[in-house]
Amino acid sequence: MSTDAHCFRLPALPKMGNIPEGQRSPANPGASEPLLEQNHRNLDERDTLSQSPSRGPSRQRSWGKRQCKCSLDRKASSYGAHRPRWMMRPYDDFDGEKPIPGVRRRIGIIQLLSVLGGLLIVLVPNGIHRITYKWGQLGHAGQGLSSWPTDFSAGIFPIPCHSHNDYWRHVPLYSAIEAGCISVEADIWLFDEQLYVGHSLASLTLNRTLASLYVDPLVNILKKQNPTTRFHPDGNASHHGVFDTDPEQSLTLLIDFKTSGSSLFPYVVSALEPLRSRGYLSHYNGSQMISRPITVVGTGNTPFNLVDSTVSNPHQDIFFDAPLDAMWEGPADEKPPTIPKSGSPVYGADIDASMPELVAAEREERSANDDMGQGKSGAPDTPEAYTTANSFYASVSFTQSVGHVLFGELSESQLALIRGHIRGAHRRGLKVRYWELPFWPIGLRNHVWDVLVKEGIDILNVDDLKAATEGVWTERSGWWS
Repeated sequence: MSTDAHCFRLPALPKMGNIPEGQRSPANPGASEPLLEQNHRNLDERDTLSQSPSRGPSRQRSWGKRQCKCSLDRKASSYGAHRPRWMMRPYDDFDGEKPIPGVRRRIGIIQLLSVLGGLLIVLVPNGIHRITYKWGQLGHAGQGLSSWPTDFSAGIFPIPCHSHNDYWRHVPLYSAIEAGCISVEADIWLFDEQLYVGHSLASLTLNRTLASLYVDPLVNILKKQNPTTRFHPDGNASHHGVFDTDPEQSLTLLIDFKTSGSSLFPYVVSALEPLRSRGYLSHYNGSQMISRPITVVGTGNTPFNLVDSTVSNPHQDIFFDAPLDAMWEGPADEKPPTIPKSGSPVYGADIDASMPELVAAEREERSANDDMGQGKSGAPDTPEAYTTANSFYASVSFTQSVGHVLFGELSESQLALIRGHIRGAHRRGLKVRYWELPFWPIGLRNHVWDVLVKEGIDILNVDDLKAATEGVWTERSGWWS
């Protein structure tokens, strides 16, 4: 079938001789005015028909391909202004804003190929990536070489922070070690000759004990860090700590005595035996402190007189959390305050000689009571009694000793007080720790953390492990943030 058979043909025009003279068009003497209008209408209808949704795009494309002779003739005729869309070239109506359809398809294909190429690089890595990705797996390079005997804490670097109320964390002990903290805290209660761990009586459960949460896990960790192998036949002779990146770093276990200190103390000594028998506990040997993987410090109602006694503490491997506010020292030309701050132990040298009855009463109360709180139970007569032979930390409540931080910054008098605390504790060889630090607003907390670290405290008491160990708190945007 010829191509012309498919063309839309215009009605035949009457010959010139058959048109009355009065009906001939001045523009075209061979056609009358009504016939011209009819022809224009036919062209418009044909244009509309070619764009009609009912005909479908495939029909339109089919028509566009069939450029029959009659159509080509019309394109050159006076009816060119009325060409239907199916007769127009793709760029005839391009207005400069919409891309040519063919170019748009090519750009899309190029973008798709670019994306697929990027995915190919990720999904099909090069040679070295294939080795490192499957290193140590069965049947691949490095089979059996992906782990080390002592890689329990591989890649974790110790940070001088204390995990406050560590037992509250989703995974006690392990979360703190994973964050890099070198000190953890456990509150203990004595019931039925068992040491239970919890913040209050209502929170205690039978399966949360000092042994199950801390002593036994620490023994297992340290056994892995000090293995017995062909190359290391006596694992118990080594004393590598929990941090593989720093085996000499000791982990401090701060035990907060919640019930009567004198009743708790012998049970704590007994509970530490699994660590002690393997040589994992730091201790005082009569002349100096010997550092080991675990350093045990008693706080809360821990009685100083029992810690300092070789009878109740025969191995001298439990140390005291001394009262930091009792150690304030000013510069050489400045006298220490004559009246101690509220909440501090009262010492004879610190108060007026006209109050001997108060001095005697305070001493009697400290010696008789063993539930007076951190640094006060069984406390000595003078702060000079606290040494590295019996104490490790020197701690105090920040709020009670330094006070509230007003206007978002520590005052000069507060800074002088902090510096005096640090000066006195360091002269005795003790590590400074403030507890009950402000925790909100976050900007204020960060400011206090930053100042304390710069002033020289040894351990930062924290609840938010992530914020403390990432170090973002050193950049302060505002005290209210």
